[in-house]
Amino acid sequence: MSAESRIAELNLEFPAAPKPGGTYSPVVQVDNICYVSGHGPILPDGSMTTGKVGTDLDEEQANAAARVVGLALLATLKSHLGSLDRVERIVKVLGMVNATPDFTRHPQVINGFSDLMVDIFGEAGRAARSAVGMGSLPGNIPVEIEAIFQVKD
Repeated sequence: MSAESRIAELNLEFPAAPKPGGTYSPVVQVDNICYVSGHGPILPDGSMTTGKVGTDLDEEQANAAARVVGLALLATLKSHLGSLDRVERIVKVLGMVNATPDFTRHPQVINGFSDLMVDIFGEAGRAARSAVGMGSLPGNIPVEIEAIFQVKD
């Protein structure tokens, strides 16, 4: 099943592809590799989920925020590629969690993103991954994720 068909089947709603918040490109494509800049949890209405994991959000809420990040990141990639059916596989993911010093379950938070990618792309959505804690993130967002995709011509 194609990624676009799977997205329709899952009834997923993407936000508008977010505009860059600084001097950078949302996606840089070199040959068949797309490097997608860090994204936060922007909702379809344009609002952002905010808060620090461990005080403002629990693990389950942060996992849901990571899933929302996935939708925003894919909106940007789709805007660049025209169709997510061009994705051959996700190569690498870096997930950053805005967390209290005693919160240690960063991989479980980023699973919200990774599970969504596997739901959409199947095994091609299972990437190499790092999940790390941060003292803060821009705008007090709970999760920021960047990813590298291999795409077809």
